[in-house]
Amino acid sequence: MGFWMRPLTICLFLSCAAVSCQSLPHTPTMTDTPPVTKTDAEWLEQLGPDAYRVLRQKGTERPYSSEFETLWEDGIYRCKGCGSELFGSETKFDAGCGWPSFYQAIDSSRILEKRDVSHGMIRTEVLCAKCGGHLGHVFPDGYGQPTGLRYCINGISLDFDSEQDSDSESQGDSSQNP
Repeated sequence: MGFWMRPLTICLFLSCAAVSCQSLPHTPTMTDTPPVTKTDAEWLEQLGPDAYRVLRQKGTERPYSSEFETLWEDGIYRCKGCGSELFGSETKFDAGCGWPSFYQAIDSSRILEKRDVSHGMIRTEVLCAKCGGHLGHVFPDGYGQPTGLRYCINGISLDFDSEQDSDSESQGDSSQNP
């Protein structure tokens, strides 16, 4: 190829690359939603030392220590850091691992999955997309579940809203209005 053809080839390549990049599907990132940002002191005050250690310092709670591990009530599991709705009770299952387990998130854009090579293992970390809080890990061993996945989540990183609570609140609101 002659010297004068190289700039044309490069221009053509860059034009094609730009067009093909525009047609790629959108992958949600943490920058799609304004992140919740607080100082370490603010997080510690809001969460308390145990939840802070898990959500902000990527710790792990002891297995079988969470009230949510054996909770089978209908409702929504939210991020304790920011309140984002993460998992529905209909996707929760008993994995026998000691932590609340789910086979999928309410919406995949509400969580981030990140390669984790800590502690001499290769795993996939699960984070809240809104506040970046560490939730747990996801494993491909959700045998018998629709997705084949097991989102193994620290219960201390979650809050729970039962459907009973929201039903009674909505009934209370409607009884106040004639």
